[in-house]
Amino acid sequence: MQDAEVPRRGRAGATMAAAGGGGGGGGRAGPVTALPTPSRRLKYASLGVLVLQNASLVLSIRYVRTLPGERFLPTTAVVLAEAMKGCACLLLLLLQHRGSVRQTAQTLQEAVVGQFGDTLRLAVPSLIYTLQNNLQYVAISNLPAATFQVTYQLKILTTALFSVLLLGTSLSRLQWLSLALLFAGVALVQAEQARAAPPGPPLPLSSPGSPLLAASSPPAVPQEPPQSYAVGLAAVAASCLSSGFAGVYFERLLKTSGGSIWLRNVQLGAVGTAVGLAAMVAAEGPAVAALGFFYGYSPAVWAVVLNQAAGGLLVAVVVRYADNILKGFATALSILASTLASVHLFGFRPRGPFLAGTALVLAAVCLYGRPRRGGAGPGPAGPGARSGAGGDPGSGGAKSVEESVSKDKGS
Repeated sequence: MQDAEVPRRGRAGATMAAAGGGGGGGGRAGPVTALPTPSRRLKYASLGVLVLQNASLVLSIRYVRTLPGERFLPTTAVVLAEAMKGCACLLLLLLQHRGSVRQTAQTLQEAVVGQFGDTLRLAVPSLIYTLQNNLQYVAISNLPAATFQVTYQLKILTTALFSVLLLGTSLSRLQWLSLALLFAGVALVQAEQARAAPPGPPLPLSSPGSPLLAASSPPAVPQEPPQSYAVGLAAVAASCLSSGFAGVYFERLLKTSGGSIWLRNVQLGAVGTAVGLAAMVAAEGPAVAALGFFYGYSPAVWAVVLNQAAGGLLVAVVVRYADNILKGFATALSILASTLASVHLFGFRPRGPFLAGTALVLAAVCLYGRPRRGGAGPGPAGPGARSGAGGDPGSGGAKSVEESVSKDKGS
């Protein structure tokens, strides 16, 4: 989806530049010079929205998953987020048809039944995105928010590699250098964090201290859930790998089959909800049956679900106004915001190697998004191509890095 938007944005920018440069026509001069101001405002507003969404999603998931007491079942949150995203895209599709229910139903019938092969092919990224969202809950439950944010930028590397392998994308030398810096920065952060991490049992989807076991045992004093750094690291690595593949696969599907972005997201949401329900039954079926679907849901948990559902849709909207450089800055600022907030909220204490590794990752993100000389595009589409990306927590060529995040983060 991101790729679909990038050319459009490029043509619009070229048109505006041509109009501004040839300002011979007096009648056209006025409107052309009036455009930059609102455009700048929209770009910086987009920057703020991306930073807020990326940082708040990771921090809020970390907060609700490490609170003592009743803990919600994360697979139910994934199902709810998918259902909300599908419903929102259905509403946007209805607005695209000017409120005509008949035309919207016709479009859906043609897309789902008339192009059943495409619907089946969409099941692949939908399955991977659902897996990715569940893995993010496991990762954030076991890793500090700042560590997750830095490590999750490996999705840029996996997306670039899958773009080269599956789409034949060519990367500039600067982009290859930025990917090497990215890998070195994440490795430095992980080496430092692995030494500092205390050993402990993992907190997967259904942990030893899960609500299901709590329901059959006498009440006790609430304790913080156990955590395992190794489990969190494995989960974030698998999430980055799945994010890169799903984003590139979805981009390739959009290029070959076309169709409205909102229509494709309705299909993804429907299939994702079904897949999420199946995963919920397989992973936490007994717990859901014993405790209920909404067990442990507090206002903070509902905020996480809404944030996750809205993340991809936000990216889909803001990429129309924010260029790739600004999205790189948004990613960098969200990492800094998560680190600073983690210090105050969770008592996180970054050390020298962590700060050095984070600096390398920030430099890599900004370098990777720089446009090529000669007007070439910024590179492969990012992991979040689904909604627009997410996830993510979570968490942005122009669409490339952030879009995957959103689906983020859904990611």
